[in-house]
Amino acid sequence: MAGDGSVKLIDEKTGKRTDGRKFNELRPTKIEVGVLNNADGSALIYMGNNKILAAVYGPRELHPKHLALPDRALVQCYYRMSTFSVAERKSPAPSRREREISKVISDALNSVILTKDFPRTTIDIYIQVLQADGGTRCASLTAACTALADAGIPMRGIISGVAAGLVNDTVVLDLHDIEDQKGSGDIPIGYSATLDEISLLQLDGVFTIEQFEEAVKLAIEGAKQIYEIQKKALREKYALIRAEFAGESEEEEAEEEDTIEIVSQSLAESEASVDETAIDEVESEELEEKKTEEVSEVEEVHEVEESVSEIEEVSEVEEVSKAEEAPEAESVSEVEEVSEVEDSEVEEQDLVSDIAEELNDELDDEKELEEDITSLETGEPEKNNESITDDSSESVENETEHKEIDDLEE
Repeated sequence: MAGDGSVKLIDEKTGKRTDGRKFNELRPTKIEVGVLNNADGSALIYMGNNKILAAVYGPRELHPKHLALPDRALVQCYYRMSTFSVAERKSPAPSRREREISKVISDALNSVILTKDFPRTTIDIYIQVLQADGGTRCASLTAACTALADAGIPMRGIISGVAAGLVNDTVVLDLHDIEDQKGSGDIPIGYSATLDEISLLQLDGVFTIEQFEEAVKLAIEGAKQIYEIQKKALREKYALIRAEFAGESEEEEAEEEDTIEIVSQSLAESEASVDETAIDEVESEELEEKKTEEVSEVEEVHEVEESVSEIEEVSEVEEVSKAEEAPEAESVSEVEEVSEVEDSEVEEQDLVSDIAEELNDELDDEKELEEDITSLETGEPEKNNESITDDSSESVENETEHKEIDDLEE
């Protein structure tokens, strides 16, 4: 709520505000992540004297189901101020201001959450203001977005909330409670540094165009500083988780090393006993092998002697067979010679028989000639004389052939 600006909240000489800050300084800010074990994600922000806790549940099933959206998740935000959060006790019933801030924060977060990845579900964000000191709207937005990141819900970017205001005609950053009440106006802004876009912008009071532009620029610079604080808080949380896992792994490794040492000792003892038994077994096996080798050598000697004796017997038998075969070969050669002689005699007999047949044929011819001679005695004398001479020559040849036959027969 903006005041009339009549209260002097900035020292004219030093230019500092009532809490000692410069016009462009943030209040001391600290964020803790993962402070609630039962929530899917949680964050606690300390921004000046503000202490605000945010818890995220989901995505989860929505009840009643008729409120579910078929194409995306429903983001529901519940902003509440504790009865002890302000100087005068606050009524526990939700006020119009609380419902309005719940709606504003829900719309701002809807712009960065990837709700289409979780249709027909709900993402519930509960914000509880434990102590209020001005600027709870922006601090609650910062805590809610950090809790969403802690819950692992996918988002396009992280929103950082901060307000800029007009105090004594001076634009200042991050108004506290008195400045919020007595200042001329304030501009709460939700800014995503990764997307470089504004998700929330409200204005209460009267600003000139130059004052408005200056306030927006100042708020964006402050939001970038808060974004670095958010990243640092998330990294510290997961660094602790890694350290816990590393410590557990180191403990497990130490336990494994101890078990390995125990097992190795037991194995060494068992191996020693096994080695003794193995040595005895090896010695007995070597003795048995030596005995078997000696027996095999003796058997080989016997086998060699038997084979030598067999070879000698075989050589003697071969010599005897050769000696027997020699006369047989001589007799065979003699038989072959006799058969050759007989064959030659048979051939001579065949020749003799052929010659005898030829002589018989010639004798027959002579008889035919004699008959012709007798028949021709009454014929011409010249012819008779020629025939006589021819016959006499043939008879001479026949006589010589008879002599040769007789010689051959002899």
